[in-house]
Amino acid sequence: MTTLFQYPPNAAFGRVLPKNKIYQHASPNSSVKELFVRQVEQITWQFKLAPETINIKGTKAVPEIQIFSITLKEGELKNDVLHCIDRAIPFPIFFELRFEERIKPVASYKRPNEADSTKWVLSEYFEGKWIPGSVSRVPLPVVRDLSLLYAELFSPLLPYPPRPQESLKDSVERMECVRLKEKDLERCEARLRKERQFNRKVEINAELRKLKKEFEELLSSPPVED
Repeated sequence: MTTLFQYPPNAAFGRVLPKNKIYQHASPNSSVKELFVRQVEQITWQFKLAPETINIKGTKAVPEIQIFSITLKEGELKNDVLHCIDRAIPFPIFFELRFEERIKPVASYKRPNEADSTKWVLSEYFEGKWIPGSVSRVPLPVVRDLSLLYAELFSPLLPYPPRPQESLKDSVERMECVRLKEKDLERCEARLRKERQFNRKVEINAELRKLKKEFEELLSSPPVED
């Protein structure tokens, strides 16, 4: 279920972000600039979740959280555009895409590079479904720091629930493995449908069973140790 959060008025930033400012900091190539022109109507830096705005202490990994609203010209936005904005802004960002009175939340898990804290590592992008913009929003969870808030805001975007005691980083890495395994399953099933030789069908079926078992293991909780 797609979740939209209610951000406190004190955190409102509400500044339109010109595309050329993003270009200055991210240096996109011409094809990405073309995506900005063709797909993006307006980018608004909507909220800034920081110690001084929501009275929750920051952490080294999450000093602030930014909420960006992107109004689209059409009902699609390539992730290259989001990646460009993420590279331009040195904080974790949640995007709310807007099109025809509907909203879709999207984000990449963003963390400081362990070798160079001035750089950020981005995961794949995770997204909710398009929902009416009039839907009731959920209050921010009560947490003790921004890292915990980041995890609470990000978790609803993951396609499967986290395991007990699993960190956000581990959940995201597992979800990326799940996506890869899903693609492997799709390719294997496509090969099986096309194959006509019985012996090859047997081999592909064995491979398919192995992939399904690995997929199920990625989704299941590990056994609890005594």
